[in-house]
Amino acid sequence: MGTIQAICISEARGTAKHPVPAAQLSPAWGIVGDAHGGLWHRQVSLLGLEKIEAFRAKGAAVEFGAFGENLVVDGFDFRSLPVGTLLSAGDVLLEMTQIGKECHSHCAIYKAVGDCIMPREGVFARVLRGGHIRVGDEMRIVPRTGPRPFQAAVITLSDKGAAGQRRDESGPAIAARLTREGYEVVEQLLLADDRAALQKQLIRLADQRQLDLILTTGGTGFSPRDITPEATMAVADRPAPGIAEAIRAASLAVTPRAMLSRAVSAIRGKTLIVNLPGSPKAVAESMEVFLPQMPHALTLLRGEGGDCART
Repeated sequence: MGTIQAICISEARGTAKHPVPAAQLSPAWGIVGDAHGGLWHRQVSLLGLEKIEAFRAKGAAVEFGAFGENLVVDGFDFRSLPVGTLLSAGDVLLEMTQIGKECHSHCAIYKAVGDCIMPREGVFARVLRGGHIRVGDEMRIVPRTGPRPFQAAVITLSDKGAAGQRRDESGPAIAARLTREGYEVVEQLLLADDRAALQKQLIRLADQRQLDLILTTGGTGFSPRDITPEATMAVADRPAPGIAEAIRAASLAVTPRAMLSRAVSAIRGKTLIVNLPGSPKAVAESMEVFLPQMPHALTLLRGEGGDCART
């Protein structure tokens, strides 16, 4: 349990946030009146008071809102909480959706003192239930009444697709299948066959968004531009070769060219990454192979499942 020490907003993008005594929150926007709201997963940013005080102890005179945070709360080390944590304050219910963020352009604080804590210590949340909050309101962690849906992202690798020269059919097909199976598909990306760009997105989705599953499509063949397996293994903590092997084995019954697939499957943190072929037909066939086993696998990765012994 903690206490809200400050509520901060900025009425226009590019301007510093400033404290207000109270705020109205909406699931359709976030904090009403804050220019950084919207119908997305980063509606509300939170930062622990202790992190700000430690920064001030280094000699930096920073006011609440200087790091771009919406809510300053004491009693929580937000970064230690997993994505999906439910937080209540006043009438409001929040769900944590992201840990930290990438700093695209250094803020005024960084430029002044050479450091900013928001990218590494701040977290983001979306509003599940709107209402009023005030400075001094208690914030609590709310236990879930049931399992959280598995969250997934789909990444299509295609030079022509990224250039607008080819329609991406495989990515939407994967997302539609996952949705039918009860997954929450939180992001769909279309990237050129660029190893650095893919690695960057895999790291972000696994570390900051802490997704359960990332499925890639394309870039697994023999072409010099096919870099999906290399990018996947470069960011992996552990291999999970059985999934890719099972897909290849099943695909060989359809076409001998399946032996030319270099697709891999691996784990980063608690996120499973699986490379799929590029064609919609091959994608559908591949998902039939491994998708039935995913609830058990992803539950184990969350640390919520038992052993794998057969009875």
